[in-house]
Amino acid sequence: MKIAFFDAKPYDKSAFDKYGEADGIEFKYFETKLNEDTVELAAGYDGVCVFVNDTVNAPVIERLSRLDVKVIALRCAGFNNVDMNAAAGKLKVYRVPAYSPYAVAEHTMALLLTSIRRIHKAYIRSKDFNFSLSGLTGFDLHGKTVGVIGTGRIGRVFIDICRGFGMKVLAYDKYPDTSIDNGDTVRYTDKEEIFRQSDIISLHCPLNEETAHIINEESLELCKKGVVLLNTSRGGLVDAEALLSAIKSRKVGAACLDVYEEEADLFFEDNSGHIMEDDTLARLISMPNVIVTSHQAFLTEEALSNIAETTVKNLTDFRDGEKNRNELCYTCGVTHNCLDGKVLS
Repeated sequence: MKIAFFDAKPYDKSAFDKYGEADGIEFKYFETKLNEDTVELAAGYDGVCVFVNDTVNAPVIERLSRLDVKVIALRCAGFNNVDMNAAAGKLKVYRVPAYSPYAVAEHTMALLLTSIRRIHKAYIRSKDFNFSLSGLTGFDLHGKTVGVIGTGRIGRVFIDICRGFGMKVLAYDKYPDTSIDNGDTVRYTDKEEIFRQSDIISLHCPLNEETAHIINEESLELCKKGVVLLNTSRGGLVDAEALLSAIKSRKVGAACLDVYEEEADLFFEDNSGHIMEDDTLARLISMPNVIVTSHQAFLTEEALSNIAETTVKNLTDFRDGEKNRNELCYTCGVTHNCLDGKVLS
């Protein structure tokens, strides 16, 4: 089975080659992203393997179908970049719903600690032998309230980490996992209470019509003055212009972003020799209380291995006609992980 692998990076290849060779899957690596201009590269392949910033819209899917491509293998959990309506009846679509929730949750906490304890500033100072403590005062996490929006695997791991720091957790999810609600240190509530009561807000939900710009001018207005915002999920959850305004007005005390709504042509690439044309991102990065990382929360050895192993298993199940809970479909009228129309968690 031959698969065209788009948006390939050096760190992808070893794990995918390892699992692919063991199961008869041959990957051809293309550094370019999949889009309407590059889709012809998929000619002669049985499937395509794509990532978060590949464009899998209706025209791309139509062309893939005409090229006799039969399967789209996402090597990520999110699938907002795939037009599932267009894919229905033409191509099978699989995803990796969980690789290492610890990787993303731990990166989220790393960003939070770096921000509130000014570690990034201290690191730069000490490289110049400047050991002044002026301007490095942070605050304790113990006793603070963190609002967690999205309590899937990553959100639950992040909640466990926060509990280890002695924090109180307010949680929101459209499909709550009531087993984690103890009515005290972890409690489910509505979004409005999270915005009003949280010292820190962390986003761990998928991007869809309901969650797009969940952080916006109105929700930020509800927040405490000095709230810290964390987003390691999807860039489109945050209205970047509204966030920038809230930072300038001191409503938001700090922001830690591993994702950005308009990241597709910027992240995963070295743009250091270019003029930054995205003024909003440039202004965010220039803020002393904003930390931006380049969609790297997933990037651990364990996660890369899990992503490759699951993706190859998805492809071999497709090849062999086996049912697979990672297949995305519209059997239930909306996108679910389904087997014979039964929604699976």
